Amino acid sequence: MNFAFTSRVRNNQKAFARTTLAGLTVLGLVGFCPAADAADKPPLAPDIVAPFSTNSRLSASIEFSLPALAADIERDIPQRLASIDEKISCVHRRVLFWKVNANCDVWGYVERSGPVSLYGRGDRVYGSVPIHGALEGQGANRFTARIHGETEASATIEASARPQLGRDWSLDLDFSDGFRWSEPPVLQVMGHEIPLAKYAEPRIGTQLAVVRSRALAAARHLELQEKAAGAWRHAFEPIQLSDSPAVWLQMNPQSVSFAGMRANSRTLRGSIALSGTAETIVGQNPPAMAVTPLPPIDHDISAPGTFDVILPVRIGYDVLKDKLTQAIAAMPPVAGISVRDIDVYPSSGKLVIGLRVAKAADTEPSAGKWVYLSAAIQVDADGRAVRLSNVDTMTDDEGLAPLFEPIAAQLGSKVSFDYGIAYDNLLNAANAKLNRPLKDGFRMEGQLSSAVLQNVYLPANGIVIAVRASGELSILYGM
Repeated sequence: MNFAFTSRVRNNQKAFARTTLAGLTVLGLVGFCPAADAADKPPLAPDIVAPFSTNSRLSASIEFSLPALAADIERDIPQRLASIDEKISCVHRRVLFWKVNANCDVWGYVERSGPVSLYGRGDRVYGSVPIHGALEGQGANRFTARIHGETEASATIEASARPQLGRDWSLDLDFSDGFRWSEPPVLQVMGHEIPLAKYAEPRIGTQLAVVRSRALAAARHLELQEKAAGAWRHAFEPIQLSDSPAVWLQMNPQSVSFAGMRANSRTLRGSIALSGTAETIVGQNPPAMAVTPLPPIDHDISAPGTFDVILPVRIGYDVLKDKLTQAIAAMPPVAGISVRDIDVYPSSGKLVIGLRVAKAADTEPSAGKWVYLSAAIQVDADGRAVRLSNVDTMTDDEGLAPLFEPIAAQLGSKVSFDYGIAYDNLLNAANAKLNRPLKDGFRMEGQLSSAVLQNVYLPANGIVIAVRASGELSILYGM
Protein backbone atom coordinates (compact mmCIF):
# COMPACT_ATOMS: atom_id res chain seq x y z
CA MET A 1 0.00 0.00 0.00
CA ASN A 2 2.76 2.44 0.89
CA PHE A 3 4.56 1.63 -2.35
CA ALA A 4 1.39 2.21 -4.46
CA PHE A 5 0.63 5.44 -2.70
CA THR A 6 4.19 6.65 -3.12
CA SER A 7 4.01 5.82 -6.86
CA ARG A 8 0.81 7.81 -7.32
CA VAL A 9 2.31 10.77 -5.53
CA ARG A 10 5.36 10.67 -7.75
CA ASN A 11 3.25 10.36 -10.89
CA ASN A 12 1.06 13.27 -9.88
CA GLN A 13 4.14 15.31 -9.14
CA LYS A 14 5.55 14.54 -12.60
CA ALA A 15 2.27 15.46 -14.34
CA PHE A 16 2.07 18.66 -12.33
CA ALA A 17 5.66 19.41 -13.19
CA ARG A 18 5.00 18.92 -16.92
CA THR A 19 1.90 21.10 -16.85
CA THR A 20 3.68 23.73 -14.80
CA LEU A 21 6.68 23.59 -17.08
CA ALA A 22 4.48 23.93 -20.16
CA GLY A 23 2.66 26.87 -18.63
CA LEU A 24 5.89 28.54 -17.61
CA THR A 25 7.41 27.80 -20.98
CA VAL A 26 4.52 29.42 -22.76
CA LEU A 27 4.43 32.38 -20.45
CA GLY A 28 8.16 32.77 -20.78
CA LEU A 29 8.14 32.50 -24.55
CA VAL A 30 5.19 34.81 -24.84
CA GLY A 31 6.95 37.38 -22.75
CA PHE A 32 10.53 37.17 -23.87
CA CYS A 33 11.11 35.37 -27.18
CA PRO A 34 9.34 37.21 -30.02
CA ALA A 35 12.38 36.75 -32.29
CA ALA A 36 11.74 33.00 -32.49
CA ASP A 37 8.55 33.54 -34.60
CA ALA A 38 10.25 34.10 -37.96
CA ALA A 39 12.55 31.12 -37.59
CA ASP A 40 9.71 28.72 -36.63
CA LYS A 41 7.18 29.89 -39.20
CA PRO A 42 6.64 27.38 -42.05
CA PRO A 43 7.18 28.98 -45.47
CA LEU A 44 4.30 29.97 -47.74
CA ALA A 45 4.35 27.27 -50.48
CA PRO A 46 1.00 27.09 -52.31
CA ASP A 47 0.07 24.40 -54.83
CA ILE A 48 0.45 25.33 -58.48
CA VAL A 49 -2.90 24.47 -60.05
CA ALA A 50 -2.86 23.89 -63.81
CA PRO A 51 -6.08 24.11 -65.85
CA PHE A 52 -8.31 21.15 -65.05
CA SER A 53 -8.46 18.78 -68.01
CA THR A 54 -10.36 15.59 -68.65
CA ASN A 55 -11.15 13.42 -71.65
CA SER A 56 -14.71 13.97 -72.74
CA ARG A 57 -17.20 13.44 -75.53
CA LEU A 58 -19.56 15.98 -77.04
CA SER A 59 -22.62 15.04 -79.06
CA ALA A 60 -23.49 16.86 -82.27
CA SER A 61 -26.99 16.09 -83.48
CA ILE A 62 -28.49 17.18 -86.77
CA GLU A 63 -32.25 16.84 -87.17
CA PHE A 64 -34.27 16.89 -90.36
CA SER A 65 -38.01 16.96 -90.89
CA LEU A 66 -39.31 13.73 -92.40
CA PRO A 67 -42.41 15.45 -93.89
CA ALA A 68 -40.09 17.97 -95.61
CA LEU A 69 -37.90 15.14 -96.87
CA ALA A 70 -41.01 13.30 -98.13
CA ALA A 71 -42.10 16.45 -99.96
CA ASP A 72 -38.69 16.66 -101.65
CA ILE A 73 -38.96 13.05 -102.82
CA GLU A 74 -42.58 13.46 -103.93
CA ARG A 75 -41.76 16.53 -105.99
CA ASP A 76 -39.70 14.39 -108.36
CA ILE A 77 -42.21 11.52 -108.66
CA PRO A 78 -44.73 11.96 -111.52
CA GLN A 79 -48.43 11.58 -110.87
CA ARG A 80 -48.76 8.90 -113.54
CA LEU A 81 -46.40 6.08 -112.80
CA ALA A 82 -47.18 3.83 -115.78
CA SER A 83 -49.30 3.65 -118.93
CA ILE A 84 -50.31 0.22 -120.19
CA ASP A 85 -51.06 -0.68 -123.81
CA GLU A 86 -50.76 -4.42 -124.46
CA LYS A 87 -52.13 -6.99 -126.88
CA ILE A 88 -52.80 -10.23 -125.09
CA SER A 89 -54.33 -13.58 -125.84
CA CYS A 90 -57.49 -13.35 -123.83
CA VAL A 91 -59.58 -16.38 -124.96
CA HIS A 92 -58.41 -19.96 -125.23
CA ARG A 93 -61.37 -22.33 -125.51
CA ARG A 94 -62.87 -25.07 -127.70
CA VAL A 95 -66.23 -24.40 -129.30
CA LEU A 96 -67.64 -27.63 -130.78
CA PHE A 97 -64.86 -28.80 -133.05
CA TRP A 98 -63.06 -25.50 -133.20
CA LYS A 99 -60.33 -24.16 -130.98
CA VAL A 100 -60.95 -20.47 -130.45
CA ASN A 101 -58.04 -18.19 -129.72
CA ALA A 102 -58.95 -14.55 -129.39
CA ASN A 103 -56.72 -11.56 -128.82
CA CYS A 104 -57.63 -8.54 -126.74
CA ASP A 105 -56.23 -5.07 -126.46
CA VAL A 106 -55.56 -4.04 -122.85
CA TRP A 107 -54.94 -0.46 -121.93
CA GLY A 108 -54.95 1.56 -118.78
CA TYR A 109 -52.73 3.36 -116.33
CA VAL A 110 -51.25 3.26 -112.83
CA GLU A 111 -51.13 6.56 -110.94
CA ARG A 112 -50.04 7.83 -107.57
CA SER A 113 -53.22 8.32 -105.59
CA GLY A 114 -51.81 9.99 -102.50
CA PRO A 115 -48.75 11.73 -101.07
CA VAL A 116 -45.45 10.13 -100.11
CA SER A 117 -45.39 9.34 -96.40
CA LEU A 118 -42.23 8.92 -94.31
CA TYR A 119 -41.92 7.95 -90.68
CA GLY A 120 -39.19 6.52 -88.53
CA ARG A 121 -38.81 3.87 -85.91
CA GLY A 122 -35.47 3.28 -84.21
CA ASP A 123 -32.65 3.33 -86.75
CA ARG A 124 -34.86 2.80 -89.82
CA VAL A 125 -36.99 5.08 -91.98
CA TYR A 126 -40.16 3.73 -93.58
CA GLY A 127 -41.93 5.19 -96.58
CA SER A 128 -45.08 4.44 -98.50
CA VAL A 129 -47.12 5.84 -101.37
CA PRO A 130 -50.58 4.63 -102.47
CA ILE A 131 -51.19 3.86 -106.17
CA HIS A 132 -54.31 3.13 -108.18
CA GLY A 133 -54.68 1.32 -111.48
CA ALA A 134 -57.52 1.20 -114.02
CA LEU A 135 -57.42 -1.33 -116.88
CA GLU A 136 -59.74 -2.24 -119.78
CA GLY A 137 -59.71 -5.13 -122.19
CA GLN A 138 -61.39 -5.22 -125.63
CA GLY A 139 -61.51 -7.86 -128.32
CA ALA A 140 -59.01 -7.12 -131.05
CA ASN A 141 -61.12 -8.00 -134.19
CA ARG A 142 -64.69 -8.05 -135.33
CA PHE A 143 -65.21 -11.63 -134.23
CA THR A 144 -64.18 -10.74 -130.67
CA ALA A 145 -65.44 -7.19 -130.60
CA ARG A 146 -68.07 -8.06 -128.02
CA ILE A 147 -65.42 -9.26 -125.63
CA HIS A 148 -64.92 -6.47 -123.12
CA GLY A 149 -63.93 -6.12 -119.51
CA GLU A 150 -62.56 -3.59 -117.10
CA THR A 151 -61.07 -3.57 -113.62
CA GLU A 152 -59.59 -1.30 -111.00
CA ALA A 153 -57.13 -2.08 -108.25
CA SER A 154 -55.15 -0.31 -105.55
CA ALA A 155 -51.70 -1.01 -104.22
CA THR A 156 -49.21 0.44 -101.76
CA ILE A 157 -45.56 0.90 -102.56
CA GLU A 158 -43.54 0.36 -99.40
CA ALA A 159 -39.89 0.99 -98.70
CA SER A 160 -37.59 0.97 -95.71
CA ALA A 161 -34.06 2.25 -95.39
CA ARG A 162 -31.34 2.18 -92.77
CA PRO A 163 -29.29 5.39 -93.11
CA GLN A 164 -25.54 4.87 -92.80
CA LEU A 165 -22.76 7.43 -92.82
CA GLY A 166 -19.58 6.70 -94.75
CA ARG A 167 -16.07 7.80 -93.78
CA ASP A 168 -16.29 10.38 -96.56
CA TRP A 169 -19.47 11.79 -94.97
CA SER A 170 -21.73 10.37 -97.70
CA LEU A 171 -25.15 9.25 -96.47
CA ASP A 172 -26.15 5.85 -97.81
CA LEU A 173 -29.70 4.46 -97.69
CA ASP A 174 -29.76 0.69 -97.47
CA PHE A 175 -33.09 0.21 -99.29
CA SER A 176 -35.54 -2.63 -99.29
CA ASP A 177 -38.82 -2.01 -101.11
CA GLY A 178 -41.81 -3.59 -102.82
CA PHE A 179 -45.53 -3.18 -103.20
CA ARG A 180 -48.67 -5.09 -102.41
CA TRP A 181 -52.09 -5.07 -104.04
CA SER A 182 -55.13 -4.55 -101.90
CA GLU A 183 -56.90 -6.62 -104.58
CA PRO A 184 -54.98 -7.75 -107.68
CA PRO A 185 -56.34 -6.51 -111.05
CA VAL A 186 -58.28 -9.24 -112.84
CA LEU A 187 -60.10 -8.89 -116.20
CA GLN A 188 -63.33 -10.87 -116.53
CA VAL A 189 -63.76 -12.15 -120.10
CA MET A 190 -66.42 -14.71 -121.07
CA GLY A 191 -66.39 -16.23 -117.63
CA HIS A 192 -62.66 -16.33 -117.48
CA GLU A 193 -60.43 -14.34 -115.16
CA ILE A 194 -57.35 -12.90 -116.80
CA PRO A 195 -54.79 -11.62 -114.23
CA LEU A 196 -53.32 -8.33 -115.31
CA ALA A 197 -50.78 -7.76 -112.53
CA LYS A 198 -47.96 -9.10 -114.65
CA TYR A 199 -48.56 -6.33 -117.17
CA ALA A 200 -48.60 -3.52 -114.60
CA GLU A 201 -45.89 -4.67 -112.21
CA PRO A 202 -42.85 -4.29 -114.50
CA ARG A 203 -43.72 -0.65 -115.05
CA ILE A 204 -44.27 -0.10 -111.35
CA GLY A 205 -40.87 -1.73 -110.72
CA THR A 206 -39.30 0.76 -113.09
CA GLN A 207 -40.80 3.60 -111.11
CA LEU A 208 -39.53 2.10 -107.86
CA ALA A 209 -36.01 2.50 -109.19
CA VAL A 210 -36.82 6.15 -109.88
CA VAL A 211 -38.10 6.60 -106.34
CA ARG A 212 -34.90 5.08 -104.96
CA SER A 213 -32.72 7.42 -106.99
CA ARG A 214 -34.82 10.43 -105.92
CA ALA A 215 -34.52 9.43 -102.26
CA LEU A 216 -30.74 9.07 -102.55
CA ALA A 217 -30.53 12.47 -104.22
CA ALA A 218 -32.64 14.00 -101.42
CA ALA A 219 -30.33 12.39 -98.82
CA ARG A 220 -27.29 13.93 -100.53
CA HIS A 221 -28.96 17.33 -100.42
CA LEU A 222 -28.99 17.13 -96.60
CA GLU A 223 -25.31 18.23 -96.70
CA LEU A 224 -24.30 16.36 -93.57
CA GLN A 225 -20.61 17.11 -93.92
CA GLU A 226 -21.21 20.86 -94.12
CA LYS A 227 -23.46 20.83 -91.04
CA ALA A 228 -21.07 18.56 -89.12
CA ALA A 229 -18.25 20.98 -89.93
CA GLY A 230 -20.34 23.80 -88.45
CA ALA A 231 -20.84 21.84 -85.21
CA TRP A 232 -17.11 21.03 -85.16
CA ARG A 233 -16.20 24.74 -85.39
CA HIS A 234 -18.60 25.69 -82.60
CA ALA A 235 -17.08 23.05 -80.30
CA PHE A 236 -13.81 25.04 -80.19
CA GLU A 237 -15.47 28.20 -78.85
CA PRO A 238 -14.75 28.90 -75.13
CA ILE A 239 -17.80 28.77 -72.87
CA GLN A 240 -18.06 30.80 -69.68
CA LEU A 241 -19.50 28.45 -67.07
CA SER A 242 -19.66 30.96 -64.23
CA ASP A 243 -19.34 34.74 -63.75
CA SER A 244 -18.31 34.77 -60.10
CA PRO A 245 -15.88 33.15 -59.88
CA ALA A 246 -15.00 33.39 -63.57
CA VAL A 247 -14.79 29.80 -64.84
CA TRP A 248 -14.30 28.96 -68.53
CA LEU A 249 -14.63 25.74 -70.47
CA GLN A 250 -12.34 25.18 -73.46
CA MET A 251 -12.93 22.06 -75.55
CA ASN A 252 -10.40 20.63 -77.96
CA PRO A 253 -12.13 18.08 -80.24
CA GLN A 254 -9.76 15.58 -81.85
CA SER A 255 -11.86 12.86 -83.50
CA VAL A 256 -15.38 12.23 -84.80
CA SER A 257 -17.39 9.02 -84.51
CA PHE A 258 -20.75 8.19 -86.05
CA ALA A 259 -23.34 7.52 -83.35
CA GLY A 260 -26.15 6.43 -85.63
CA MET A 261 -29.37 7.73 -87.08
CA ARG A 262 -32.54 7.80 -85.05
CA ALA A 263 -36.02 8.54 -86.31
CA ASN A 264 -39.52 8.96 -84.97
CA SER A 265 -42.86 9.87 -86.51
CA ARG A 266 -41.68 13.25 -87.79
CA THR A 267 -37.91 13.63 -87.55
CA LEU A 268 -34.68 12.02 -88.68
CA ARG A 269 -31.76 12.72 -86.38
CA GLY A 270 -28.13 11.96 -87.11
CA SER A 271 -25.68 11.99 -84.21
CA ILE A 272 -21.92 12.19 -84.18
CA ALA A 273 -19.63 12.19 -81.15
CA LEU A 274 -16.79 14.70 -80.96
CA SER A 275 -14.10 13.24 -78.69
CA GLY A 276 -11.27 15.21 -77.15
CA THR A 277 -10.37 17.09 -74.01
CA ALA A 278 -12.46 19.46 -71.91
CA GLU A 279 -10.36 21.97 -70.00
CA THR A 280 -11.68 24.12 -67.15
CA ILE A 281 -9.87 27.43 -66.63
CA VAL A 282 -10.39 29.75 -63.66
CA GLY A 283 -9.89 33.45 -64.34
CA GLN A 284 -9.74 35.33 -67.61
CA ASN A 285 -11.20 34.24 -70.92
CA PRO A 286 -8.72 31.79 -72.49
CA PRO A 287 -7.26 32.73 -75.89
CA ALA A 288 -9.11 31.41 -78.93
CA MET A 289 -7.98 27.95 -79.95
CA ALA A 290 -7.16 27.30 -83.61
CA VAL A 291 -9.92 25.29 -85.29
CA THR A 292 -8.64 22.18 -87.04
CA PRO A 293 -10.29 20.78 -90.19
CA LEU A 294 -13.13 18.31 -89.73
CA PRO A 295 -11.51 14.84 -89.75
CA PRO A 296 -12.88 11.74 -91.49
CA ILE A 297 -15.46 9.69 -89.63
CA ASP A 298 -13.89 7.29 -87.14
CA HIS A 299 -15.40 3.95 -86.15
CA ASP A 300 -19.12 3.79 -85.31
CA ILE A 301 -20.24 3.89 -81.71
CA SER A 302 -23.58 2.93 -80.20
CA ALA A 303 -24.25 6.27 -78.47
CA PRO A 304 -22.55 9.67 -78.06
CA GLY A 305 -21.73 9.00 -74.40
CA THR A 306 -21.48 11.34 -71.44
CA PHE A 307 -19.83 14.73 -71.23
CA ASP A 308 -17.38 15.26 -68.36
CA VAL A 309 -16.03 18.54 -67.04
CA ILE A 310 -14.07 19.50 -63.92
CA LEU A 311 -15.80 22.15 -61.79
CA PRO A 312 -13.56 23.88 -59.22
CA VAL A 313 -15.16 24.90 -55.92
CA ARG A 314 -13.08 27.35 -53.85
CA ILE A 315 -13.19 27.91 -50.10
CA GLY A 316 -11.27 31.07 -49.24
CA TYR A 317 -8.76 31.04 -46.41
CA ASP A 318 -10.66 33.96 -44.85
CA VAL A 319 -13.67 31.64 -44.52
CA LEU A 320 -11.46 29.05 -42.82
CA LYS A 321 -10.08 31.73 -40.52
CA ASP A 322 -13.60 32.75 -39.42
CA LYS A 323 -14.51 29.11 -38.72
CA LEU A 324 -11.34 28.55 -36.71
CA THR A 325 -11.89 31.76 -34.75
CA GLN A 326 -15.40 30.63 -33.79
CA ALA A 327 -14.20 27.15 -32.84
CA ILE A 328 -11.33 28.38 -30.65
CA ALA A 329 -13.57 30.99 -28.96
CA ALA A 330 -15.92 28.18 -27.92
CA MET A 331 -13.11 26.15 -26.28
CA PRO A 332 -12.39 26.39 -22.54
CA PRO A 333 -9.34 28.56 -21.56
CA VAL A 334 -5.98 26.79 -21.63
CA ALA A 335 -3.29 27.46 -18.95
CA GLY A 336 -4.04 31.17 -18.60
CA ILE A 337 -3.43 32.07 -22.25
CA SER A 338 -5.63 33.50 -25.00
CA VAL A 339 -5.52 33.34 -28.80
CA ARG A 340 -5.24 36.91 -30.11
CA ASP A 341 -5.05 36.24 -33.88
CA ILE A 342 -5.20 33.44 -36.45
CA ASP A 343 -3.43 33.03 -39.76
CA VAL A 344 -4.19 30.37 -42.38
CA TYR A 345 -2.07 29.62 -45.45
CA PRO A 346 -0.76 26.66 -47.52
CA SER A 347 2.69 25.16 -47.23
CA SER A 348 3.84 22.24 -49.37
CA GLY A 349 0.49 20.46 -49.54
CA LYS A 350 -0.43 21.11 -45.91
CA LEU A 351 -2.62 23.74 -44.31
CA VAL A 352 -0.75 25.86 -41.75
CA ILE A 353 -2.76 27.35 -38.89
CA GLY A 354 -0.91 30.09 -37.02
CA LEU A 355 -2.13 31.04 -33.55
CA ARG A 356 -0.85 34.23 -31.87
CA VAL A 357 -1.09 33.43 -28.18
CA ALA A 358 -0.56 35.74 -25.21
CA LYS A 359 -1.10 35.81 -21.45
CA ALA A 360 -4.79 36.12 -20.70
CA ALA A 361 -4.01 39.03 -18.38
CA ASP A 362 -1.88 40.92 -20.93
CA THR A 363 -3.79 43.91 -22.31
CA GLU A 364 -1.21 44.94 -24.90
CA PRO A 365 -2.88 44.53 -28.36
CA SER A 366 0.35 43.42 -30.09
CA ALA A 367 1.43 41.04 -27.34
CA GLY A 368 1.93 37.36 -28.01
CA LYS A 369 3.87 34.75 -29.90
CA TRP A 370 2.95 32.76 -32.98
CA VAL A 371 2.54 29.02 -32.60
CA TYR A 372 1.91 26.90 -35.71
CA LEU A 373 -0.20 23.83 -36.36
CA SER A 374 -0.32 21.76 -39.55
CA ALA A 375 -3.39 19.99 -40.95
CA ALA A 376 -4.49 17.96 -43.93
CA ILE A 377 -7.79 18.49 -45.79
CA GLN A 378 -10.25 15.62 -45.90
CA VAL A 379 -13.44 15.58 -48.01
CA ASP A 380 -16.46 13.78 -46.54
CA ALA A 381 -17.77 10.68 -48.27
CA ASP A 382 -20.91 12.48 -49.45
CA GLY A 383 -18.77 15.10 -51.18
CA ARG A 384 -20.47 18.09 -49.56
CA ALA A 385 -18.07 19.15 -46.79
CA VAL A 386 -14.37 19.26 -45.92
CA ARG A 387 -12.79 18.91 -42.52
CA LEU A 388 -9.35 19.13 -40.94
CA SER A 389 -7.45 15.92 -40.28
CA ASN A 390 -4.06 15.00 -38.77
CA VAL A 391 -3.82 18.31 -36.92
CA ASP A 392 -0.38 18.51 -35.22
CA THR A 393 1.69 21.14 -33.46
CA MET A 394 4.77 22.19 -35.42
CA THR A 395 7.35 22.44 -32.64
CA ASP A 396 10.06 20.28 -31.12
CA ASP A 397 9.68 21.96 -27.74
CA GLU A 398 8.70 19.16 -25.32
CA GLY A 399 7.28 21.68 -22.90
CA LEU A 400 5.24 23.62 -25.47
CA ALA A 401 3.71 20.82 -27.53
CA PRO A 402 1.45 19.24 -24.82
CA LEU A 403 -0.25 22.57 -24.16
CA PHE A 404 -1.57 22.83 -27.73
CA GLU A 405 -2.42 19.17 -28.29
CA PRO A 406 -6.00 19.64 -26.89
CA ILE A 407 -6.53 22.59 -29.26
CA ALA A 408 -5.28 20.54 -32.21
CA ALA A 409 -7.54 17.61 -31.26
CA GLN A 410 -10.64 19.79 -31.01
CA LEU A 411 -9.93 21.55 -34.29
CA GLY A 412 -9.63 18.17 -36.00
CA SER A 413 -12.91 16.87 -34.56
CA LYS A 414 -15.14 19.96 -34.62
CA VAL A 415 -14.18 22.16 -37.55
CA SER A 416 -15.80 21.41 -40.92
CA PHE A 417 -16.66 23.55 -43.93
CA ASP A 418 -19.79 22.91 -46.00
CA TYR A 419 -19.22 23.63 -49.69
CA GLY A 420 -22.44 22.01 -50.96
CA ILE A 421 -24.23 25.31 -51.61
CA ALA A 422 -21.21 26.72 -53.45
CA TYR A 423 -21.06 23.60 -55.65
CA ASP A 424 -24.80 23.71 -56.36
CA ASN A 425 -24.55 27.38 -57.34
CA LEU A 426 -21.64 26.64 -59.68
CA LEU A 427 -23.46 23.65 -61.21
CA ASN A 428 -26.64 25.68 -61.79
CA ALA A 429 -24.66 28.52 -63.34
CA ALA A 430 -22.87 26.07 -65.65
CA ASN A 431 -26.13 24.45 -66.76
CA ALA A 432 -27.60 27.86 -67.53
CA LYS A 433 -24.54 28.81 -69.61
CA LEU A 434 -24.56 25.50 -71.50
CA ASN A 435 -28.03 26.17 -72.92
CA ARG A 436 -27.73 28.95 -75.46
CA PRO A 437 -28.17 29.75 -79.16
CA LEU A 438 -25.20 29.60 -81.51
CA LYS A 439 -24.74 31.05 -84.97
CA ASP A 440 -25.84 29.66 -88.34
CA GLY A 441 -28.91 27.84 -87.03
CA PHE A 442 -27.04 25.86 -84.35
CA ARG A 443 -27.72 25.85 -80.65
CA MET A 444 -26.22 24.19 -77.58
CA GLU A 445 -27.98 22.14 -74.93
CA GLY A 446 -26.30 20.80 -71.81
CA GLN A 447 -27.21 19.29 -68.48
CA LEU A 448 -24.67 18.30 -65.83
CA SER A 449 -25.82 16.26 -62.88
CA SER A 450 -23.70 13.62 -61.15
CA ALA A 451 -20.45 14.64 -59.46
CA VAL A 452 -17.38 12.77 -58.18
CA LEU A 453 -14.46 14.21 -56.22
CA GLN A 454 -11.41 14.54 -58.46
CA ASN A 455 -8.79 16.18 -56.22
CA VAL A 456 -8.12 18.82 -53.55
CA TYR A 457 -5.56 21.61 -53.99
CA LEU A 458 -4.14 24.30 -51.71
CA PRO A 459 -3.24 27.28 -53.95
CA ALA A 460 -2.54 30.78 -52.62
CA ASN A 461 -6.15 32.07 -52.54
CA GLY A 462 -8.04 29.20 -50.88
CA ILE A 463 -8.82 25.51 -50.90
CA VAL A 464 -9.88 24.30 -54.35
CA ILE A 465 -12.03 21.18 -54.55
CA ALA A 466 -12.01 19.78 -58.09
CA VAL A 467 -15.26 17.92 -58.79
CA ARG A 468 -15.84 15.90 -61.97
CA ALA A 469 -19.38 16.64 -63.15
CA SER A 470 -20.95 14.34 -65.72
CA GLY A 471 -23.94 14.81 -67.97
CA GLU A 472 -24.77 15.54 -71.59
CA LEU A 473 -23.70 18.31 -73.94
CA SER A 474 -25.01 18.60 -77.49
CA ILE A 475 -24.67 20.96 -80.41
CA LEU A 476 -27.94 20.81 -82.32
CA TYR A 477 -29.00 21.85 -85.79
CA GLY A 478 -32.60 22.10 -86.97
CA MET A 479 -34.00 21.04 -83.63
